[in-house]
Amino acid sequence: MKEAIKIVTPLTKEKACELKAGDLVLITGTIYTSRDAAHKRMTEALAAGEKLPVDFTDQIIYYVGPAPAKPGNAIGSAGPTTSGRMDAYTPRMLEEGLRGMIGKGYRSAEVVESMKEHGAVYFAATGGAAALIAKTIKKYEVVAYEDLGPEALSRLTVEDFPAIVVIDSEGRNFYDEGQAKYRNL
Repeated sequence: MKEAIKIVTPLTKEKACELKAGDLVLITGTIYTSRDAAHKRMTEALAAGEKLPVDFTDQIIYYVGPAPAKPGNAIGSAGPTTSGRMDAYTPRMLEEGLRGMIGKGYRSAEVVESMKEHGAVYFAATGGAAALIAKTIKKYEVVAYEDLGPEALSRLTVEDFPAIVVIDSEGRNFYDEGQAKYRNL
């Protein structure tokens, strides 16, 4: 098994382009959370000529709707959301400098093309490991859209957050490559 690559945010274009589909990573630093409702608001704000509540240049968004924190914890269970729900908004966010996304599941061809154009990567977090992932989250702070509850735009401080590069900046797809081995059995 390959050794995990340690990433400290921000995730620059140069760092993102070094990552390859199948790489295991441990992310430390600041990442943001957002789901479809917040993505819709951000996209609408940009269309209206407004500024976003956060500068997403070289940032990573984790698609998650965390559970409430138990006493003494920064956050409750924090498992990934299906990323395809954000596909309609993702190319616009990549234009704003977003460099990485964390979720689960496939991405549309349009998103992959936009990732290649902007030098971005898509990471998968392990579904079903929400309680373990939460242990890597040291701080949780709502930044905007508080009325959306757990789907608000939030800032996380993470330490060794585990993920896998599923789609790299060249468009290589680890899901497809992994399945190809078994198609002709």
